[in-house]
Amino acid sequence: MRVTAPRFAHFLAVDWSGAKGPRQKGIAVALAKADGGPPALLAPPDPRGWARAEVLALIGAMKLPTLVGLDLGISLPFHDAGAFFPGWDASPPDARQLWALIDAVCADDPNLEAGGFLAHPEAARYFRHGAGAQGDRFLLPGAATREGRFRIAEAAQRQQGVRPVSNFNLVGAAQVGKSSLTGMRMLHRLGGRVPVWPVDPLPAEGSVVTEIYTSMAARLGGVTGAATKLRSYEGLNDALDALGSPPVAGTGAIGDHASDALLTAAWLRRVHGTRDLWHPEGLTPAVARTEGWTFGAV
Repeated sequence: MRVTAPRFAHFLAVDWSGAKGPRQKGIAVALAKADGGPPALLAPPDPRGWARAEVLALIGAMKLPTLVGLDLGISLPFHDAGAFFPGWDASPPDARQLWALIDAVCADDPNLEAGGFLAHPEAARYFRHGAGAQGDRFLLPGAATREGRFRIAEAAQRQQGVRPVSNFNLVGAAQVGKSSLTGMRMLHRLGGRVPVWPVDPLPAEGSVVTEIYTSMAARLGGVTGAATKLRSYEGLNDALDALGSPPVAGTGAIGDHASDALLTAAWLRRVHGTRDLWHPEGLTPAVARTEGWTFGAV
């Protein structure tokens, strides 16, 4: 089924990073055009990499209707425990107020970093910080496994063959907690200039920001097995071909941040008109308002 809401001219995929520093080699931004052609990387304004504020400015200044996919968690688990931070009086009631809280606590942190929130004496208790330093509320009653708490969208991801990591986890190469928190600061500072689906309703026209998971794009691109990272142009182009996209130029090795962004931009172009992806079974109004969703999870 095709979605009857917006027709997008561009599809922008952002592979995000929660690392420290003013510029991030781990941020990659790729664009696919609705009228065809291979996806293309957008060069950062500085060869040292993108600054998070530059990505924010890029999204806020888009002229053509664009579907923007951010590879980060746009919220935290809420419905498993009835709150983001049960037992903390300052726990906000919805995603937008969560973003505002994180940004306010981190007001002195440069570069849209989230260290101030992770060091907050109350907030820190809910996150897994490392061996011997795990937050005393990381495994709340209701946590499905020792892996911590998960959103309803992440349960749907598991049913589709990918294995998400809890946004409360800050440990290991696969952790997404730091990148998600920095991303929430960016979403707050976007200030409603571009709707963030499904926290905001899907508009009839114009641009939309949504959460993506690059591993889901890789699965549709024919990548199998436990690993979903593509580190060669040949592997990337095989996956692009499976998505009906022309290949990108290049041979040999390619960084997985770049390949993730390129493949996901093409994936968004391929699947954005599928109505069921905008109306997943578990996405109730309450879930949309609090936890958000991952585009592609059904």
